[in-house]
Amino acid sequence: VQLQASGGGLVQAGGSLRLSCVVSGRTSSNAATGWFRQAPGKERVFVAGIRWSGGNTGYADSVKGRFTISKDSAKNTVYLQMNSLKPEDTAVYYCALRWGSTIYTAAQQQNYWGQGTLVTVSS
Repeated sequence: VQLQASGGGLVQAGGSLRLSCVVSGRTSSNAATGWFRQAPGKERVFVAGIRWSGGNTGYADSVKGRFTISKDSAKNTVYLQMNSLKPEDTAVYYCALRWGSTIYTAAQQQNYWGQGTLVTVSS
């Protein structure tokens, strides 16, 4: 399984960005893809996740109401629409995949990782 994240960039506070994660080699729909982020000097933390089967979603409290995760199964792509961005959203964003029927929110529970994409929100 390989994951390719893209879409990061520099945006002003209050702006929007959409991240994409293309997942290749996934052989089962019994999996979930999540977005995580890591700010300088901090741990990698869960942002949002979505199950490939059923489309159930989950969000960190810090992004609820501002971020939306979605998927296009035909394109094997997961999106993260980020609105009302804040300077504290600045981080490297990673997508990950975990086999199973649950959205796992711990970074160490993920089976595969994509490379990161940097999001910088200026004040």
